[in-house]
Amino acid sequence: MSTSTTALWNQLEPLLMRVEKPARYIGGEGGAQTPIHNDGDVAWLFTYPDTYEVGLPNQGLQILYEIVNESPHGVAERSYAPWTDLEALMRAEGVPLFSVDTHRAASAFDIIAFNLSAELTYTNLLNCVDLAGTPVRTADRGLDDLFVIVGGHCTYNPEPLADYVDAVVLGDGEEVISEITDAFHCWKQAGRPGGREAILRELTTIVGVYVPSLYEAVYDGQDLLETRPLFDDVPARVEKRTIADLGEWPYPKTPLVPITDVVHDRLNVEVFRGCTRGCRFCQAGMITRPVRERPAEQVREMISAGVARAGYDEVALTSLSTADFSGIEGVIADTMNDPNCSNLSISLPSLRVDAFGVDIAAELQRGRRSGLTFAPEAGTWRMRQVINKLIREEDLYGAVESAFSQGWRRSKLYFLTGLPTETDEDTRGIFELARNCVKIGKHHTSGASVTVSVGGFVPKPFTPFQWFGQNTLEELRRKIGVLIDENRKSRGVQFKWHDAEATLVEGLLSRGDRRIGPVIETVWRNGGTFQEWSEHLDLDRWLDACAEHGIDHEWYVYRHRTEDEVFPWDHLSAGLHKDFLWQEWQDALAEVGLEDCRWTPCYDCGACTGYGIEHVVASATPPAGGSQGTGQDLASGGAVPVTLLSKARVPVG
Repeated sequence: MSTSTTALWNQLEPLLMRVEKPARYIGGEGGAQTPIHNDGDVAWLFTYPDTYEVGLPNQGLQILYEIVNESPHGVAERSYAPWTDLEALMRAEGVPLFSVDTHRAASAFDIIAFNLSAELTYTNLLNCVDLAGTPVRTADRGLDDLFVIVGGHCTYNPEPLADYVDAVVLGDGEEVISEITDAFHCWKQAGRPGGREAILRELTTIVGVYVPSLYEAVYDGQDLLETRPLFDDVPARVEKRTIADLGEWPYPKTPLVPITDVVHDRLNVEVFRGCTRGCRFCQAGMITRPVRERPAEQVREMISAGVARAGYDEVALTSLSTADFSGIEGVIADTMNDPNCSNLSISLPSLRVDAFGVDIAAELQRGRRSGLTFAPEAGTWRMRQVINKLIREEDLYGAVESAFSQGWRRSKLYFLTGLPTETDEDTRGIFELARNCVKIGKHHTSGASVTVSVGGFVPKPFTPFQWFGQNTLEELRRKIGVLIDENRKSRGVQFKWHDAEATLVEGLLSRGDRRIGPVIETVWRNGGTFQEWSEHLDLDRWLDACAEHGIDHEWYVYRHRTEDEVFPWDHLSAGLHKDFLWQEWQDALAEVGLEDCRWTPCYDCGACTGYGIEHVVASATPPAGGSQGTGQDLASGGAVPVTLLSKARVPVG
C-alpha cells in the first residue's frame, strides 16, 4: 500500500466503526485486483452510483474492470456510492471518495466512470463526483480534474446530464474501453497538449463516444429544434458501439465474490445479448439488437470455471429472455451432470412463458429450487398485442403447470400498469391471471403461492412508445387502487407495486432534455440522494426544483408526442430507423402484434443492416412452429442469409 493510500485508510478506518455496514467499504473480495499504478498508465475508477450491495453484482462494471486491468496502459479500481451515514462522516472529516480495492483517493485517478442503469441514480452521480473533489459541472473543470464518463442503458438519452459528464459511451463497452484508454495514454505521454478540449475532441473520433460539451441544443420556446455539433469535425450523429461476436469476450473471467450480503449473490453468466421479440415497451430489447448468442460450450465452461473459482452454489444464466437461448436445455442438462456442479441451483432470471416448458422445468428441478419469475407484462391478450408481448393465457398456464408439476411451490408474475390504451378491464385481468395460476398450483401442492409485482410504465427513448404520454400520477394511483381491491379477492396471491411518485420522476428524467439538468442539481444540493430508495424519494423536492427552474414537468411527462417532433436523443443512434419505431407505434394503437424477427422475414428495423451484423445464434434451428429466419449458426459455422422485406409486417391474430 502506497504512502498516500495508507494515509487515507488511516483517516477512513476509524469512521467505519461508526457506520451501519462497514463491510461495504473494506474491499478484499475474491477476484478483486490491486493494480500497480505507474505514471504513464490511464487510471479508471469504475463507480456504481448506488450502494455496494446493489453495485457489486453489476456485470458491466466487472467486465470493464477486468479488460482495463489486462490492458498494457490501463489500471482500474472500483468504487460505490457511500451510504448516508458514511457520507456525513466523510464530509465532516474531509475524506474524499475512494476506491475499495486500494483505498486510493478518487482524485488520484484520471477517469471516474459510471454505469447508469436507472435514472433515479443521477443525483448520486453528482454526489460521487463532488465527493471525489471534482466540480460537478464540466464547464468548471480544469486540466487536473477527473474526466467523468458514463455508460449503460440510461445513456441513450444523456441530455439531462449533458452539463455534468465529459463523455458518454453508447452501446457495448468491451472494445471501446480499450480505445478510450489508448487515446488517453497517448495524450498523457505527449504531455496533455491542448488541454481537456483536445482529448475530448479526440474521443469523438471513436465510434460510440459522445461528448455533450461539443454540441448545442437549439430551442424555439419549449420546443427543441435540434442538437447540433459546434465544430465541423465532430459527428452530427453518434452511432452506438456493437460487438459482433460475444464469444470473443468471455468475461468476467474472475467474478467478484462479495464479503457481505449483496443483491443477486450468485454467479452470473451472460448467455446472449440482444432480443428480437419486439416488445414495444422494452428499451433494452430495442437498443441491444441484434441477437448475439454465446457459444453453448463457452457457457458451460464459464459456469464450471466460475463455480470452481468463486464457490457459488447458484448460477444465473442472464439475458433479456434466457429461455430463448437456443442451447438452453443442453446447457442446463450438462451442468446438472457435471460433478463439479453438484448441488448447484440454476436460475433463469428472464423467462418468457412461451419458451418455458416441462423439459426445462424437469432439468432445473434436479438442483436446488428457487422461485421462478414470469413476465406476462399485461393482464389481457388485447393489451399484450398492443405491447407486442405475444403470450397467450394458455402459454402462461402451461409454464406455471410445468413449474408446479416439477415441485416448485411459488412463482412471481411481473406486470406493468399505465400502458398505452390500457383499460380497467386490462388492469383487473392481472389478478384474473394470478388467481388462475394459484388454482393450477393447488393441484400440485397446497402451499402454492403467486406474487404479483406491478411497476408503473415509463416510456423510454428508442422504443415505439417514446411518443406516448405517460399516465398521470393520479391515474397511476387510481390503477394501483383497482389492483389493491382485486387483491382482496385473491387468496394465495401476494401483491407488490412500485410507487407512482418514483414513476413520475423517472419519466421526467428518461425523456427530458438539457433543461432538466439544473433540476437534478438542485435536488442533489437539497439533499436528494438515493432516490431509488423509497424512504429517500421526496416528490415535493423534485416538483419544487422544477418550479424553481421554470420547468413544466407535465409537459415533459404527460404529453403525447407528434410524429415529426424532435427528440433530445435524435442526434444519437441505437441503430433503429425512426420510421420503423413510428410504424410500430401505429401498429400498437391498432392492436397488431408482430412475430419474432429472428424466425421471420426482416422488418428492417436497422439494427442488422445498418451495422452489417446478422443475428448470431448458437443453433439456427427455429422453435417449434417457427420459420427459419436470419442468423449465423455457431454450431456449424454456416450463415443463414438475411431476407430483407421492405417494411414487411407479419401480424399475429
